[in-house]
Amino acid sequence: MLRPVLSLAGALVAALLLATSHPVAQAAAAKKSLAERLGFAATDIVLIVNADDVGMSHATNEAVKAGMEKGLMTSGTIMVPTPWFEEIAVYATANPTRDFGLHLTHTSEWKVYKWGPVANKADVPGLVTPQGYLWPDIEPIYRNATPAQAEIEARAQIRKALDRGIDVTHLDSHMGALQYDMRFHAVYRKLAREFDLPIRMGNQDLLAKLGGAHLRGELDADGTIYPDYLIHQQRKPGEPVDEYWKRMIAELKPGVTELYIHPAIAGDEMQHITGSWKERDSEYHLFTDDASVRTLLEARGVKRIGWRALRELQRRR
Repeated sequence: MLRPVLSLAGALVAALLLATSHPVAQAAAAKKSLAERLGFAATDIVLIVNADDVGMSHATNEAVKAGMEKGLMTSGTIMVPTPWFEEIAVYATANPTRDFGLHLTHTSEWKVYKWGPVANKADVPGLVTPQGYLWPDIEPIYRNATPAQAEIEARAQIRKALDRGIDVTHLDSHMGALQYDMRFHAVYRKLAREFDLPIRMGNQDLLAKLGGAHLRGELDADGTIYPDYLIHQQRKPGEPVDEYWKRMIAELKPGVTELYIHPAIAGDEMQHITGSWKERDSEYHLFTDDASVRTLLEARGVKRIGWRALRELQRRR
């Protein structure tokens, strides 16, 4: 009596394997949303709260640590060439469950607070000003440097972070240097594939305006994961920082969204670096100890995650 039962079970297993290997079944599985692939419902609002410019200053590092430990920040991206990199590297390696990616840095934008490349300057001459610093904006990079030089510098930053023991969760690009020119975007894509890391991507409508409507499809072919949406420069003229972020949270759609902030604790250090110090301090408080933001997220049923979840999904493919 056992043999018919086993035969029936075997037939069912075989049928199931045949069905799931069929192109139609594979296509159905491929149509799952990113949220579903991460274990959420298709209707869930999933949010990554990423802190940019980590390592830029002591005030930034302290804000990010507090925001991760007590607040709503779920990840941060580290600027490897900056003066306070080592401080955040110590924290990241001592707290390996925290999500830290890399804010690949090809610019040094502040007037009197500067840094140069990680790579040998002789290998990346087009990235460096006559004073030996990285350019203050992305246009001089596109005029003076080559994608190959940008790749050398980006890879040097990734290697330095990995060698330092940081468990890198994702990549993005400071000031969009690797994102706004399609020649340099190819470097961004290549590094994501090489190091098997998810990356920040602009919304599809923005990419189309830049001539990059095809970019997400290329990443899909590579197996590189990116969030569905990015909140990027949608603040209205004169809109207070707190009202802007509450409006953005109120408008979140189902799917996976990344928002990025630039938190830093106000003080002499930040006032001597940037005129945006008040806004950075506001973002620090909003996403660390402002009860109204937490209440709004909870009222909308927002599920917060870090980039590590995307990286692990990508590496399981």
